[in-house]
Amino acid sequence: MRQLNINWPDGIDEAKAVQAALKDKVKIVALKKKPKLIAGVDAAFSGGKVIAVASLYKYPDLINLEDAFSILACPFPYIPGFLSFREGPAIIQALYGLKGIPDVILVDGQGIAHPKKLGIASHIGALLDMPAIGCAKSRLVGKYKEPKSRRGSRSDLKYNGEIVGSVLRTRDGIRPLFVSPGNKVNLHDAIRLVLGCARQFRIPEPLRRADFLSKKLKKEI
Repeated sequence: MRQLNINWPDGIDEAKAVQAALKDKVKIVALKKKPKLIAGVDAAFSGGKVIAVASLYKYPDLINLEDAFSILACPFPYIPGFLSFREGPAIIQALYGLKGIPDVILVDGQGIAHPKKLGIASHIGALLDMPAIGCAKSRLVGKYKEPKSRRGSRSDLKYNGEIVGSVLRTRDGIRPLFVSPGNKVNLHDAIRLVLGCARQFRIPEPLRRADFLSKKLKKEI
């Protein structure tokens, strides 16, 4: 993956300006091809550092091919709605560490289901000009009706009168996930891929591994 020279903002005013500019680069469109490689990315925090992991999987076989990680000083304070400025630099650095180039990136966070329609999945996807999907354990914005209890059941997540994501049941009777397109993917494809990667557990396998490894590294350091 080609490395980019990205200037990350230091303060909230700069971050707001970046969000406003980057939002226009987000494209919600159908995938151009069937993905063969999917990367899951997640991050943990320890002692002022961000520990990010990217786990690359062959799809649809769901075979883990490689993992890469990055440990950086935490560059931004915790402010709701600005997660990408806190985790983004380390996550992108971890993605650069992969030998294979993912066709789609699964991100533990929001896509366009965000107050500025630029959650971390949209932010990373737009910066890298790559398809990205937000797959969050909890809601950030919007209203929805609880989906039925069977796997694959879903309901629309609406914010300001617009459908920005889906509340998706990935296992029978288990709490749903909040799925939203990030960039270069539409909601239909996002739902299909999340279900395709979550066959045994609530969380899609690439994200489960990235989460496990980030926590393992946190304990080790």
